[in-house]
Amino acid sequence: PYYLSVTEATRSYVVLSWKPPGQRGHEGIMYFVEKCDAGTENWQRVNTELPVKSPRFALFDLAEGKSYRFRVRCSNSAGIGEPSEATEVTVVGDKLDIPKAPGKIIPSRNTDTSVVVSWEESKDVTELVGYYIESSVLGSGKWEPCNNNPVKGSRFTCHGLVTGQSYIFRVRAVNAAGLSEYSQDSEAIEVKAAIGKAVSPDLWPQLSDVPGGLTDSRGGMHGAPPATFQKDALLTSKPNKPSVPSSPPSLDHPEVSKVSETVQEELTPSPQKAAPQGQSKSDPPKKKKDLVAAPSPPYDITCLESFRDSMVLGWKQPDKTGGAEISGYYVNYREVVGGVPGKWKEANIKAVSEAAYKISDLKENMVYQFQVAAMNIAGLGAPSAVSECFKCEEWTIAVPGPPHSLKYSEVRKNSLVLQWKPPVYSGRTPANAKDDQWRGLNEAAIKNKYLKVQGLKEGVSYVFRVRAINQAGVGKPSDLAGPVVAETRPGTKEVVVNVDDDGVISLNFECDQMTPKSEFTWSKDYVSTEDSPRLEVESKGNKTKMTFKDLGTDDLGIYSCDVTDTDGIASSYLIDEEGKFKISLLTTVPAKSELAVEILEKGQVRFWMQAEKLSGNAKVNYIFNEKEIFEGPKYKMHIDRNTGIIEMFMEKLQDEDEGTYTFQIQDGKATGHSTLVLIGDVYKKLQKEAEFQRQEWIRKQGPHFAEYLSWEVTGECNVLLKCKVANIKKETHIVWYKDEREISVDEKHDFKDGICTLLITEFSKKDAGFYEVILKDDRGKDKSRLKLVDEAFKELMTEVCRKIALSATDLKIQSTAEGIRLYSFVTYYVDDLKVNWSHNGTGIKYTDRVKSGVTGEQIWLQINEPTPNDKGKYVMELFDGKTGHQKTVDLSGQDACFADRARVLGGLPDVVTIQEGKALNLTCNVWGDPTPEVSWLKNEKPLVSSDHCSLKYESGKIVYFAIMGVSTADSGKYGLVVKNKFGSEISDFTVSVFIPEEEARKAVSESQKGNKKSK
Repeated sequence: PYYLSVTEATRSYVVLSWKPPGQRGHEGIMYFVEKCDAGTENWQRVNTELPVKSPRFALFDLAEGKSYRFRVRCSNSAGIGEPSEATEVTVVGDKLDIPKAPGKIIPSRNTDTSVVVSWEESKDVTELVGYYIESSVLGSGKWEPCNNNPVKGSRFTCHGLVTGQSYIFRVRAVNAAGLSEYSQDSEAIEVKAAIGKAVSPDLWPQLSDVPGGLTDSRGGMHGAPPATFQKDALLTSKPNKPSVPSSPPSLDHPEVSKVSETVQEELTPSPQKAAPQGQSKSDPPKKKKDLVAAPSPPYDITCLESFRDSMVLGWKQPDKTGGAEISGYYVNYREVVGGVPGKWKEANIKAVSEAAYKISDLKENMVYQFQVAAMNIAGLGAPSAVSECFKCEEWTIAVPGPPHSLKYSEVRKNSLVLQWKPPVYSGRTPANAKDDQWRGLNEAAIKNKYLKVQGLKEGVSYVFRVRAINQAGVGKPSDLAGPVVAETRPGTKEVVVNVDDDGVISLNFECDQMTPKSEFTWSKDYVSTEDSPRLEVESKGNKTKMTFKDLGTDDLGIYSCDVTDTDGIASSYLIDEEGKFKISLLTTVPAKSELAVEILEKGQVRFWMQAEKLSGNAKVNYIFNEKEIFEGPKYKMHIDRNTGIIEMFMEKLQDEDEGTYTFQIQDGKATGHSTLVLIGDVYKKLQKEAEFQRQEWIRKQGPHFAEYLSWEVTGECNVLLKCKVANIKKETHIVWYKDEREISVDEKHDFKDGICTLLITEFSKKDAGFYEVILKDDRGKDKSRLKLVDEAFKELMTEVCRKIALSATDLKIQSTAEGIRLYSFVTYYVDDLKVNWSHNGTGIKYTDRVKSGVTGEQIWLQINEPTPNDKGKYVMELFDGKTGHQKTVDLSGQDACFADRARVLGGLPDVVTIQEGKALNLTCNVWGDPTPEVSWLKNEKPLVSSDHCSLKYESGKIVYFAIMGVSTADSGKYGLVVKNKFGSEISDFTVSVFIPEEEARKAVSESQKGNKKSK
């Protein structure tokens, strides 16, 4: 099997699903499921007796909190197959998804040894533990952790970095399910102290707006993207036929087993705080007696999932808890045969705490009825009404089961809120909810487990149900909620927002119909806020208040308050982006941008911030080191109430101006402030930059450089030194120097656009040195210097070599008397340009036959006496110091380069072995144009024709070699040499003459030696 995965994991069971194998044999297949403890290879078979038929299986009796791995084997009559790939380690408990990777990573300067890293938080993450941040020196490829423990929030200060070094950062999220993927790497940032928030980008483009180090800014409130909520409408929809999901779990033992819900208890609080569910009632609630009574019966028993020999039941909690927490439930069942019910049997001896239960060891295709009774400390309550008949059979389709625990709250004259829990069985794909004489309330399926139903008619009674949907289709409907009358009861109160004199924001609710056992329960998006670190809840008497510690984007949502032990009294309040902004206007003056500093052209210093909005009565106090400062010779202040921009100007920064600057805003009852800290190295750097800008302004009053001296390599591979001058006149002297010696004087000033140049042709090592340009007239003097030695010279030569390499022409082929020449021309050649040749992907080893070189602007490779082995692909690589530039040519199809060259076409063997006295005759063909000359060699010495050894050459094509009676003296290495003006070639062969008698004696001798050794 393949694609094995854990689709559900709760405190009580785990559901596996997989896909059948591609090769199934000639018959149907079944499956065996195996498990092992994490960290071991001790695999145990779960369904030991019977294999399962469907590719889905539920495992019970797992230890909560323990970690397991699972795998599956196929089985048929031929035997059991190999196991599938094992799953990842799964912790038994409510299943979580691994978080998504965090979003954009933004590093910003802080101090000389630290950087503030901020990021976009992971989306749709559940039970986030925090984030891990890692840093890496740019280009090193080595990552180091910045924090040992996960951090909350979306920013972190990384300490212990090296001053002046450039770093990149990445972040990953973690929850109980594991670590997310890494975020994308941040942009590189150099570690140095920040100047201040929002400093002019021309001055410090890398500065962050994150408080840290010696520069801090406080106050104001930032905007956030608006939250969106779907508006529901009543729509007509045809009812769908109920359908049931597939796939049974199998158990090792025929015992009953508890089933918990497949999701966390998101929609209802804990039992002691649970509000009664069900019907709306018109009579007021009665006061509870001090004595505790047994709970009322549960109701609406339904089948959540059915298998071949077991069923999962669900029911609704009792309307009345008896004034005490429900401690458990008991389930009874009976068979129904031919419409006649049998005797009741106990399904569980020990009470179960959940409102769902799995009953095992049932009979396949048998019809059953069920009863459920609830228990508290007062005792066992009356049993529920007998359920409808349910048939025990394996559900065979993949649609989800019915949602359960459907309830309503916040009933008003034209709206109410529905809440439910997802199906125990979700089918093969995740289920979404679909609300269903039934009118659809939502056009598209929703993933929430709640829905605000709007557009109801006042005084009309309604009932509701919910169905789940997945890719396979729409599942069975839930039990009904209702009937409920759409009405706003007299005395109904709503949640209201309040801001006290200290600016603390809270949501408040009051209930006049509480009982002694009633409690307030708050939720956000209908999930309990009991453990939220951002909220504080205080309840006293019939009033409750939920306070926000710092209202922000994370707090957007629907806040609801339920009153337990009442007839469904509840109210909710929506805080979206618009609502959050309106609330903030009651307390603060929102800042569009925080207090920042920038240096102006003449070295002036501008402090500024921008408020979102200011009225005509807005006032600003300017504070320096906790003392108020005022308009005067040193400070110039300005407020633009239309744009919200607040400014303060200073002509120059003195040593005594180091400290903390604050702008305090008062606009009616709303206040706001923003602070900027300029002390230590941060202030000194700012002061130095202001002075630099002042001197720059003074410099520009005379002739000066608008762009300092730099270089570029032209298309002709020459080096052009250039600079841009400004504010010059005819009397301005422009003089060039190299190594403090004057080399050129520009008297005509005939350059365009102020660009002054010096051209150096065929640049090489002799041109290394220090170059300088001086501007001078009666208004002042300015100079620019360019260092072209050491690394700077190396960098320039690399660019020169790159341009030369790019100028190389395509490789050409030239036939010569000696062989073949491959060549290319460049603009000019310098020794710094490295030349490498390769043949068929292998570097060429240079010999007397194969040589390379440079002649003028020609780079060549000479191949003397080429052979067919010299055919193939040749590559010339020109390396500029950083990059290789290649030119290629293929000699595979260049037969013309080889066709006219003298060569031996074939006919001669490599070795000839012949008996003494025999005649040796050899013939071969030669070719060449012009006709080649032929000569012979024996043992590297010339050999001429004789009576004993006849050498003939006929028709310029055929060569004969003959020895009439060979002797041992004729043994040796022979060579046939052919040559014409296009080249030559040698074909070698070896002659070996043997005497039969000697060979026989050697054979006998070797045999005798072998016999002696064996003895």
